[in-house]
Amino acid sequence: MMVMVVVMSCMLRAAVTELCNPQDKQALLQIKKELGNPTTLASWLPTTDCCNRTWEGVFCDTDTKTYRVNDLDLSDLNLPKPQPIPPSIGNLPYLNLLSLTRTPNLVGPIPSTLTKLHYLYISHTNVTGNIPDFFSQIKTLVTLDFSYNNLSGNLPPSISSLPNLAGITFDGNRISGPIPDSYGSFSNLFTSMTISRNRLSGKIPATLANLNLSFVDLSRNMLEGDASMFFGAEKNTQKINLAKNSLAFDLGKVGLSKNLGGLDLRNNRIYGTLPQGLTSLKFLHRLNVSFNNLCGEIPQGGNLQRFDESSYVHNKCLCGSPLPPCKP
Repeated sequence: MMVMVVVMSCMLRAAVTELCNPQDKQALLQIKKELGNPTTLASWLPTTDCCNRTWEGVFCDTDTKTYRVNDLDLSDLNLPKPQPIPPSIGNLPYLNLLSLTRTPNLVGPIPSTLTKLHYLYISHTNVTGNIPDFFSQIKTLVTLDFSYNNLSGNLPPSISSLPNLAGITFDGNRISGPIPDSYGSFSNLFTSMTISRNRLSGKIPATLANLNLSFVDLSRNMLEGDASMFFGAEKNTQKINLAKNSLAFDLGKVGLSKNLGGLDLRNNRIYGTLPQGLTSLKFLHRLNVSFNNLCGEIPQGGNLQRFDESSYVHNKCLCGSPLPPCKP
């Protein structure tokens, strides 16, 4: 009798001292079930505390002592068979960050149950369908990373209304169509646009001149026409990668950010001369303007001396070191 009392007392004390919110625990266990009970989540046990750092990928709010699940990192899941994103993720009302990465057996569309998030990473999966319009209703979003999935359809115009969005990373999908005009109206917090390795086409909207991007990567698409709106001496641009499109503009007429560290324009139809301002860029460590229609003498000095001929080859009439000398 005494032993039973002691055991029950210990169980009661464990239940009372458990930090994990019971609704959060129920949601997590349902998520595990919806994923087919992968061995990666073997530490998710109903008899243990989900907030004691033993549950793989689960993080609770210890700062404000609410101990609600606020971060969920479900990466490298060894799913026994293809499974969709668990809709029960929507039953974690205090979730700030969700990461679903490096899981090839994660399939299907992005569910509408994802709400109230600040940071969303779904990458290196086989998730399909469009990027849903409902994301424009999640005003708390700061980061959207949907890189290297099987997403298709057009870019959603409505996400430009998100007041806190700092960047989008949609590389490596099958997204097609034009870049929406509305993308020129992102807030001042928006500094990163990377949508490389997709099927984007058409002209880049002139409205994008309104943006002050630190990072822009639209390489390996089918974009055409002008891209000079990404340049400017007054901008804070650190990296521009527009390689492998059909872009055509006068490079000699663009201004250059003093912070520019990387410029990759290879395999386009860009014409004009190389800007003399390239020689004064202190942080320039990557440059490739090969396979274009550029002419004139390559400027000498500064960090330009570190680049070999592969950065300049196959242009219309570029000349000077490291290419052959200009003809008199």
